Amino acid sequence: MQLIGMLDSPYVRRVAVSLHVLGQPFAHQPLSVFSTFGQFQQINPVVKAPTLIADDGTVLMDSTLILQWIEAQAPGSRLTPADAAQHLHDLRLTGLALAACEKAVQTVYEHRLRPAEKQHAPWLDRVGGQLDAAFAALEAELARVPLAAVQEALTHGGIATAVAWSFTHLLLPGRVDAAAHPCLEAFTKAAEQLPAFRACPQT
Repeated sequence: MQLIGMLDSPYVRRVAVSLHVLGQPFAHQPLSVFSTFGQFQQINPVVKAPTLIADDGTVLMDSTLILQWIEAQAPGSRLTPADAAQHLHDLRLTGLALAACEKAVQTVYEHRLRPAEKQHAPWLDRVGGQLDAAFAALEAELARVPLAAVQEALTHGGIATAVAWSFTHLLLPGRVDAAAHPCLEAFTKAAEQLPAFRACPQT
């Protein structure tokens, strides 16, 4: 299978890390939806990252749908907790982390793609508040139920959480106070040292 997209995208990196954890071999094409738009468009006319090309040529997109399919192809290895209560908790972590990614991406796009005189302050304030709320909720969840930064214990929620925190600090340095989120900071620092994360550097 082939994974298309840049690892500085949290959604692409989420899939890449998950593939490594699940032991699924893949080829990576680091195409940008900006600088290599035309080349990306030839593979997927929608030009959405991540894009995954299955072995039969089927083109998939959206990180959650891609991971749903990948996990079904990985017998004996899962990122979804088997216990119903743990699964529910993991879905909450995943949803919060993906919300944080979305709001961070929206902030980056507003600052980088829109001229300064056309940036909409109320929109940035609203998105910033949503970003803060997502990370505050994640911090509370990790304080209540700590995540183990062990590759064999990683779940969809754990991977998405670490990827979201790292992405936000890379693209929006200083925007979210690490000292105010000690559980998130400690878990992500430890997760970034695991083989699956080190194999997929975001820079």
